[in-house]
Amino acid sequence: MANHSQLNFQDASSPIMEELMGFHDHALMVALAICSLVLYLLTHTLTEKLSSNTVNAQVIELVWTILPAMVLVTLALPSLRILYMMDEINEPDLTLKAIGHQWYWTYEYTDLKDLTFDSYMIPTADLPLGHFRLLEVDHRVIVPMNSTIRVIVTADDVLHSWAVPSLGVKTDAIPGRLNQTSFLASRPGVFYGQCSEICGANHSFMPIVVESTPLADFENWSSLMPS
Repeated sequence: MANHSQLNFQDASSPIMEELMGFHDHALMVALAICSLVLYLLTHTLTEKLSSNTVNAQVIELVWTILPAMVLVTLALPSLRILYMMDEINEPDLTLKAIGHQWYWTYEYTDLKDLTFDSYMIPTADLPLGHFRLLEVDHRVIVPMNSTIRVIVTADDVLHSWAVPSLGVKTDAIPGRLNQTSFLASRPGVFYGQCSEICGANHSFMPIVVESTPLADFENWSSLMPS
């Protein structure tokens, strides 16, 4: 989860998020190289006299045409690769449906049995000692680790957005439409997210909590949950 004064991403807990963080670093390095080159050329232009060879040089025109094209290719190829990875969902191990309401989430585990529950934020006055304010819920989403989870996202009233940053997922919840995303939690843990679409007065009070557990623990939990 995020910490105070944190400038970078949350720790990656899925392969997709690791890819996104790698692409972010790659794009930053490209941007740094471009800024350095522009700063050098600007300094050179201000300190040196321009000649007719510099102003009318066809070689320079060729360079500043080809170089931006190469930069765009170095950004586009890894970006397209990650986009295809995020959209590709092959034989998910578990399908979860998330329905946004004002201002809580409903989850349905239709693959296992008719398992459905609502997830509300725990008010600060009822929060157990050591838990996180405005982030804890009364019913967490439990998923098995190292399993491909497909999440079908929709809404019952207004626009919402189901987002868990450390898992690299963010999908709009739109009334009357089913959107889908997927993730694979690569380690056990508890991952926090929030609705990322302004949805009314209590938009800030509908958190998302995903807990990744070993498969045996997930099976025990699902067998104990009322249908």
